[in-house]
Amino acid sequence: MAAHDVRSELICVQPTDDPRRVMYWLPAMGVPAKHYLPLAEAFAAHGVAVALHEWRGIGSSNCRAGRHSDWRYRDLLEADLAAGMREARSRWPDATIWIGGHSLGGQLACLYASLHRHELAGITLVASGAPYWRTFVHAPLILAALALVTPLSKLLGYLPGRRLGFGGNEAHGVIADWSRSGRTGRYAARGMAVDFEQQLATLSLPVLALRLRDDWLAPSSSLDWLLKKMPHAARQVDVVAPDRLAGQAADHFTWMKVPDCIAAQLAQGMESFSART
Repeated sequence: MAAHDVRSELICVQPTDDPRRVMYWLPAMGVPAKHYLPLAEAFAAHGVAVALHEWRGIGSSNCRAGRHSDWRYRDLLEADLAAGMREARSRWPDATIWIGGHSLGGQLACLYASLHRHELAGITLVASGAPYWRTFVHAPLILAALALVTPLSKLLGYLPGRRLGFGGNEAHGVIADWSRSGRTGRYAARGMAVDFEQQLATLSLPVLALRLRDDWLAPSSSLDWLLKKMPHAARQVDVVAPDRLAGQAADHFTWMKVPDCIAAQLAQGMESFSART
C-alpha cells in the first residue's frame, strides 16, 4: 500500500472460500505486521479474510522515524489507513469490513471507525484500552513516564523505544498525540479539526473486546475508560485466561503465539452481530 511517498506491505490472508467478512487489523505500537500472521491464519480458518496493516516506520515500511522524518496520528489516520482500506476493499469488494487492533492499534481502530462509521461493520479490540494514567495501578509512575516521553522524543527526534523496552522507534509526533491522550484521558490529533470525543460518543458500531487476564498494560479499568467513550455501541466483552491459551501467559503479548481461541471467539461474535442486522 502507498500514501504519498510512504510505502509498506499490506499482508492479506485469504480463507479457502470467498469471505463474507474481512478483518482489517492494526498492530500494537512498534510491532511489525508479520507477527500477527498466526492470528490472520486462525481467522482464515473460520472463513474471515484478514488484512494486516503495517505502521509507518515499522517492519516493511520504507521510512524510519528520525529528526528529519516525523509524522502524527493525522498521517496514520488520513493517509496510511485510508490507503490500506482502499486496497482491502479492492481485494474483497463484496465483503463487509471490520476494523480491529491490539493495544494502540485498538485505540486507532476506534478513532478511524468514528470517522468512517458507514464503511465498517464493527470494531474488535484485543489487549487494548485507553492509556489514561488514572486507570493504572501505579498511576503516578505512568504519569511521570507520559510526561517524559514527549520531550525526550523531541530532543532526539524520535522515541528510542527499542532501547527503552517500550514499542519501537517511534515518531515524535505519534508520541506527542499518544502521550496527550494518556495525560488527559481524551483523544485528539494535532492538525485534525475533529472532536474525537464527540465522534466516539455518537458511534453505534458493535464492539467486540477481549481482555487478557494478566495484562497490566491494558487492565480492565483502561478498557472500561475506552468503552465508556462509546455509550451507544453494542458490545461483547470477555476475559481470556491461560487455560484458553494452551497454558501460555494471558498477558499483553504472549497471546499472539497462540491466537486460535481469540480468532474463534471474535469470528463467532462477528457472525452473531451480522445475524442481528
